[in-house]
Parts: sequence; C-alpha cells; structure tokens
Amino acid sequence: FSCSHLEEKTQWEHPKSGKRKRVAGGLPYGWEQETDENGQVYFVDHINKRTTYLDPRLAFTVEDNPVKPTTRQKYDGNSTAMEILQGRDLSGKVVIITGANSGIGFETAKSLALHGAYVILACRNMSRGNDAVQRILVEWHKAKVEAMTLDLASLQSVQHFAEAFKSKNVPLHILICNAAVFGAPWCLTEDDLESTFQVNHLGHFYLVQLLEDVLRRSSPARVVMVSSESHRFTEIKDSSGKLDFSLLSPSKKEYWAMLAYNRSKLCNILFSNELNRRLSPHGVTSNSVHPGNMIYSSIHRNWWVYTLLFTLARPFTKSM
Repeated sequence: FSCSHLEEKTQWEHPKSGKRKRVAGGLPYGWEQETDENGQVYFVDHINKRTTYLDPRLAFTVEDNPVKPTTRQKYDGNSTAMEILQGRDLSGKVVIITGANSGIGFETAKSLALHGAYVILACRNMSRGNDAVQRILVEWHKAKVEAMTLDLASLQSVQHFAEAFKSKNVPLHILICNAAVFGAPWCLTEDDLESTFQVNHLGHFYLVQLLEDVLRRSSPARVVMVSSESHRFTEIKDSSGKLDFSLLSPSKKEYWAMLAYNRSKLCNILFSNELNRRLSPHGVTSNSVHPGNMIYSSIHRNWWVYTLLFTLARPFTKSM
C-alpha cells in the first residue's frame, strides 16, 4: 500500500492487476475521531474501550472507480443489518419501531440506533422495553433510544401513544410497523375485535393515520410494514368477489390461527400499497417487506407446535 501525503489518503495498488483500493465512508458504529494535544488525529472505540491512531476504516477499503454491484450481488441471505448500514450516518433521524423489545424489531432498533438515529421502541411491556433500551446502551452509551408504551390490542393505547409522541415536538422520518402475534388462540380485544387482526393490522393502520401529519411534515419519510410471504395463502373476498368483513375479524367458530395470521399479513400489504399511492406524492413512501422464512424469534411462543417446528428448523435458517 502507499500513503499519499498530498491527498491525505491511504490507498493500495495491486502490483499485477493494477487494482487500487482506498479508505472511504464513515467510521464504523461506536467509533469517534478525536485530536490530541499535538494536533494528531486518533480514533476512540467506545464499545471495546480502546484508543488507536490507526484508522479503523482500513478494514473497509473500497475499490477506486468500482463497478457498482447490483442489489442481489451486494446483499444476500447472510447479510446483517449492521453490514447494510455500514458507513451510513443517521444522526438527526427519528424512528419508531413497534414490538422492538425482541426479535427482528430489536435487531432493527439496535442497528439504527448504533448508526446515530433517535429510536423509539414502542412496546406493550414497558419492563421488557426498558431492558431492550439498556442492552443497546451497553453496546454504545451515546445511543439515543427510548421505550414508550404501545398496546396494539387497545385502540385507546394507540391514541395515547400518538399523543405522547406528538407532545415531544420532534419529526418522524421512519415508522416501522413490526409488532405481530402468531398462532394466538381466539380472543377478543377490549375493542371487541379478534386479536390477531387488530394487533397485526388494525392497530398499525390506526397508528399510521394518527401520525400521518407528522410524517408529511418530516418528508422525506417512510413507513415500513413487516408483512409475510404467507399472505399468498389466504383470501379476504366472498364468493362474489367482494371484501368479506366477517373474514377479517371472525367468530370463534370460524377462527383458525394460521389463516388469521395470513389474512392480517395480506391486509398489511394492501394497506402499504394504498398508503404509498396516496402519500408518495407528498414525500412519504411506504413499503411492505417479507423478513424471511422460519427466522428463530419469539413470535411462535403462543403455539407449541410452531415452537417445535421453529426449533427443528433453527440449524438451517438465519439467526438473529
């Protein structure tokens, strides 16, 4: 490698291929650049509590004038959230993630917080939410994270959460609707609606409606609905092709947990598509995502059959 003191850049040139590499992008999460009393730059790793004069970005060199890879080439099933966010600075961005105290929601919250975003973990259980906040702060004490109460099985709780968030007078750049129940037995919420439908879809639908004005004012902003490929294995229309509302919040006699989950995920996608159609002209985009098959998380805790299935599949699937 060679150091150019004129350009103040470190670069490598392969003696045979002629390929060149250089340091680029932001510092890895947890690192900060400081200057000592002699004016020399050094780097502080807050996570591992160490100091070095060696630029940590040397581990993430890039090719000079590289051919831009396609998305499929750049990321695959082994990619982590931290790898995808590498080099991004999300300082000043405000994010709300529902169900962020465990599983995919927690990993998302942690990754965004470690890259500078102010992340609000919207959780039903405040004790678990505060524990999740502390786990993130252990990794980086300067992370901006906070837990707030949100019970999607209560429309009143959704309203209270939206009011509490608005009282902070901060923007909202990213809203990730992640919370969900799976394999839950039939029960009605305090709003007299079937719980899987309300928690997975209707509660999020209401939350987005209540925060729509903040999202618009914060544009460019985005909404992400965590859906599932299982939406393909159900239908919400009657024999004449019209929407059958009785399928969305079925009676106990007509209830099957897997179908209820699939229908709620289909509702997520239909809502996301229509939301994007209405709000994208105003700088607010909406996307629905499939997080992956059989990722081992706590979503299957309500049904022992699926707990067994997830446990057996665990060695062959992506972990957190």
